[in-house]
Formats: sequence, structure tokens, C-alpha cells
Amino acid sequence: QVQLVESGGGSVQAGGSLRLSCVASGYYRNHCMGWFRQAPGKEREGVAAIYTGGGVTYYADFVKGRFTIFQDNTKNTLYLQMNSLKPEDTAMYYCAANSGYCYTLSSPGGGYWGQGTQVTVSS
Repeated sequence: QVQLVESGGGSVQAGGSLRLSCVASGYYRNHCMGWFRQAPGKEREGVAAIYTGGGVTYYADFVKGRFTIFQDNTKNTLYLQMNSLKPEDTAMYYCAANSGYCYTLSSPGGGYWGQGTQVTVSS
């Protein structure tokens, strides 16, 4: 079983940056891990995903060029570097992990979830 704990959310102005972290306890290797977000009144959507065993990545079109997903295997930690933030990026961000390979942006969503960390971007 994998337990996920996110941190790093906060409030920033448009154009600012934040780095989210997700520490995974339990099995970490060869998992598909990723970030999802959900804004009030909207459905949850995939943001980025990475395969911990090989580094293949996926990004939603609306974050390409601004967000970067990466990992530190020595710390069992997943990161999401968010630059050039926009007010529309405001949402609760969740870390997710699923055993096996990443085939799509949504692949991490079939397994374990963290409790979420709030990101608020003001204009």
C-alpha cells in the first residue's frame, strides 16, 4: 500500500511560482504517479504524470511549458514545479499513484490519493 502526503501549496500572485511535493511511503518504484487538480464547481482533471521506473511524462495542454513534473527516487518524493501561474490554476491539487506503467495522463488516478494541497493564484 502507498500513502501520499502533499505539501507546498499556498497563495501567490499571477506570474509567480510554487513547488508542490508529494512524499510516498510504502512501495514507490515502478508506479505511475501524477498530479490532479479540482477547482470549485469543476471536475477533477489530470495535470501531469510520470512513470517512476523510467521517467516518461505526460502533461495537460493547459500546463505545457509552465509546469514540470519530476521525482527524487532517493526521497520517494514527487514534485510539481509550477511557474507562470495564472488565476485559472487556482484549485486543490492532489497527488496520485497507481501500480504499473503510465499510459495516459489519467493513469495515476486508478490507485492511491493524497489529501490535497490548496493553490490560490490572485490576479
